[in-house]
Amino acid sequence: MTQHSHPHGQAPHGSAPIPHIRPTHDHGDGHAHGHVQDHDHGHVQEHDQDHGHDQAEILDLDADVLAEHLASLTAWLPVTAAPRHIVDLGCGTGAGTLALLARFPEARVTAVDSSAAHLRRLEEKARAVGVDGRVHTVQADLDTRWPDLDRPDLVWASASLHHMADPRRTLRQVHDTLAPGGLFAVVELAGFPRFLPADAPEGRPGLEERCHAASERRHAGRLPHRGADWGPLLTTAGFDVEAERTITVNIEASPSNAVGPYALSSLRRVRTAVGDHLSPEDLAALDRLLDTTGAHGILHRPDLAVRTRRTVWAARRT
Repeated sequence: MTQHSHPHGQAPHGSAPIPHIRPTHDHGDGHAHGHVQDHDHGHVQEHDQDHGHDQAEILDLDADVLAEHLASLTAWLPVTAAPRHIVDLGCGTGAGTLALLARFPEARVTAVDSSAAHLRRLEEKARAVGVDGRVHTVQADLDTRWPDLDRPDLVWASASLHHMADPRRTLRQVHDTLAPGGLFAVVELAGFPRFLPADAPEGRPGLEERCHAASERRHAGRLPHRGADWGPLLTTAGFDVEAERTITVNIEASPSNAVGPYALSSLRRVRTAVGDHLSPEDLAALDRLLDTTGAHGILHRPDLAVRTRRTVWAARRT
């Protein structure tokens, strides 16, 4: 995995530097990033049990593959003192929560999501690594009810703000909820991860880009803030933006990581979302990729990689 910094992304004085990021391998400790994927995030209500299961699977695979990426972001946060109470807004299946607990061993986390299934999964993970006593889950749709979150020292929102009906209102609510001097960390996606080379697959090069273009058109009206520059909006809400960093991720598949299953699950969701908008030739090529028994299936490709970017803003309530 490689990383590149935004020109204004140097870690402030006194904060932990971002370590060099390497390709991930098996991560069985659960301290991983699980909700930077741009599928219907945990903030959005589940439509049915199968949808919720598929969504949780992708979040967990995302957590496994991008574990070191998330650990580097939590290490970089410019905290002035170790936070004691952290809120994870739109926590999904809990990878951010667990990474923050690993980074700040004296902290407790209030994990907020609208999905009961995701919160149950988070609780299972927390028990498995022995930190369940430090996690409190809250089921809430933040567009309709802002729960009592006390006065946290740190609020974390990863790939969740762009799902809010009124993100500007959410930013003001976070500002008013944080303790004075508290930190708000916002992580945003630069688009859906790519897995295939540009000249793949054979016979239909550029298929993945066409799928994502169809997805962008589908989401344009529903998620207008996806990929937003949150810096000016944070300033308008009363925050002092102290630092910003963009990280480029490039993780090659290997037998020891979950890139293949992650690509398979993600492209299955893409097919469900945009299959009706693809040409018959593209749809047939996509189905060949998704065939787990066929020789041309994505699980058998040696050229897979996860390629994406993430930007994080660290904003202080002064």
